[in-house]
Amino acid sequence: MKAGIIGGSGLYNLDELEKVEKVQLDTPFGEPSSDFLTGEVHGIQAVFLPRHGVGHVLLPTEIPFRANIWGMKKLGVTHLISVGAVGSLKEEIQPGHMVFPDQFIDLTRHRTSTFFGNGVVAHVQFGDPVCPELSEKLVEAANTVGATTHVGGTYICMEGPAFSSRAESLLYRKWGADVIGMTNAQEAKLAREAEMAFASIALATDYDCWHVSEAEVNVEDIIKVMHDNVETARRILVETLRNLSPDFPNSQQDALKFALITDKSKIPQKTRSDLDLFLGRYLN
Repeated sequence: MKAGIIGGSGLYNLDELEKVEKVQLDTPFGEPSSDFLTGEVHGIQAVFLPRHGVGHVLLPTEIPFRANIWGMKKLGVTHLISVGAVGSLKEEIQPGHMVFPDQFIDLTRHRTSTFFGNGVVAHVQFGDPVCPELSEKLVEAANTVGATTHVGGTYICMEGPAFSSRAESLLYRKWGADVIGMTNAQEAKLAREAEMAFASIALATDYDCWHVSEAEVNVEDIIKVMHDNVETARRILVETLRNLSPDFPNSQQDALKFALITDKSKIPQKTRSDLDLFLGRYLN
């Protein structure tokens, strides 16, 4: 296995990464958020990427999700861990808690969430977006380092960059959603198409704006909570990698096996070339 880690707000590097090399990649889908950092942690090969770029310069909608995941695949990543800040939609999920969602509702409107198109059609299964085995390892690590955890739950992925209106926040609570963020849905969908196992650490920083006894969410308060959250997330990541074996199974290694529907002879050559990283073993 090789672990990929996508760091969100506040998590811009992984100091514990050893034998570090910086890798710059050109992809068929444009430039990634930044250079990739490759190395190892406790003997497990790992690749790190800050999704918002160095210095946090990319809006959620501006993140080159396809380039990021394509780059991870190119570097051999088999298991992808996404870390990001979220707002809580439930009283019991307090700022500072860690949530390990297992479902997503994608409300984004201006993003491309698939590698397919341009002459090739594929439909992957996405009923269970998260790899339970990988998520379980993250939860075990979180309990080891003393984090307050919430296992499972639904992540609303909104467009941003503005936070929710109060009406929206109350609606999402009626839906039974647990947290709200701006990035995970695209990463989960693209990871599935890239045949990677995927799991998420959602760092609760606030109560969105539904909680009338709390001040409305603002960036300054989020940053205060996020600082402690990020350090805890870093410890969770290191502990997780310490407990993973090099032969840890990838539950999605054949996700495309029955997904491709286009007649192979009809796929344009450029599209075949762009997607050879994913489809090569099914087309050749």
